[in-house]
Amino acid sequence: MKVSRTSTITGLVVLGALSLSACGTNNNNGGTTNAANISCAKGDLKGAGSTFQKNIVAQWIKDYTNACSGATVDYQGIGSGAGIKQFGSGTIDFAGSDSTMKPDEQAAADKTCGSPALHLPISAGGIAIAYKLSGVDNLQLSPATVAGIFQGTITSWDASEIKADNPGVTLPKTAITAVHREDASGTTDVISKYLSKTAATSWKLGKGKELNWPAKIQGAKGADGVTQAAAAVDGGITYTEVSYVDPSGLKAAKIKNGAGEYTALNGATVSTALAGAQLPATGNDLKVTYDFANTTSGAYPITAVTYEIVCTQGKDAAKQKLLKSFLTYAVTDGQKSAEANGYAPLPTSVVDRVKTAIAALS
Repeated sequence: MKVSRTSTITGLVVLGALSLSACGTNNNNGGTTNAANISCAKGDLKGAGSTFQKNIVAQWIKDYTNACSGATVDYQGIGSGAGIKQFGSGTIDFAGSDSTMKPDEQAAADKTCGSPALHLPISAGGIAIAYKLSGVDNLQLSPATVAGIFQGTITSWDASEIKADNPGVTLPKTAITAVHREDASGTTDVISKYLSKTAATSWKLGKGKELNWPAKIQGAKGADGVTQAAAAVDGGITYTEVSYVDPSGLKAAKIKNGAGEYTALNGATVSTALAGAQLPATGNDLKVTYDFANTTSGAYPITAVTYEIVCTQGKDAAKQKLLKSFLTYAVTDGQKSAEANGYAPLPTSVVDRVKTAIAALS
């Protein structure tokens, strides 16, 4: 994207020593409600989509509805593709997605809205390559090796490609059980774009929320499904949102970045990876772009921004008022819940743009 049409996101996700992979599910058992300054609204909202954002949205709903009597917000983690489809058919009030809409999806959403549908960044984090392998606690994987595993061309944990990524490590002959998302998934979209960029000569499955996976790669639905499937067998591996890793008993591999470093997934490395991300210079459709082949030292390469997709002009004034109130909370005080739930809070530069976009909704 040309510099004249974008602005760089500076200081994205400054988390210090936060370890995202040490975080589990939403903080529903205690903790501080970050809703002190919110302007409440009443009514009910329905949202659905991304499982990436499900845990943090659950925390926001809990905190918001505790602070705002008369408000009901429901969010179902059914996958980005399904959420976009429901939004386009007008059955939900907002959709969560880890990828931007395709032209046909945008057209359907715009038609249903009767106005442009917008992408609003709401949170960020890393996507883990999560595995279960007895005796191996610090696995390292390069993009080409990840591509081979999820295409089914690397089938054993003692394969030469994995050995090359892990010198001096004793690797078992255990068979690899790779698990992919069988539903239309923004996480699949992110991982496929990452591999298309960083392992172009190895990755043959293309890009998108749904791929034509080889029969030998096992499918499961949702982030819960893939983590459970990978955790059920020694030798299991999948790609999933980081907040699902620890609760499943899986470990997150270190991934080789554009600087040639095998990098752990944590707050600091996500911050480094996203520091060069860009927003459009103008307008309220805030699609973020960033380079998966980032050569910055210390960057974790498989990163994602997750969005709420909303109508510029709502057809129900009461719902639109509640939507604006809830999203304003989520992108301001709600960001204080990000670290405890395994996510990366948005920086002030992004928050300000999103707040402006929310305020312009009518």
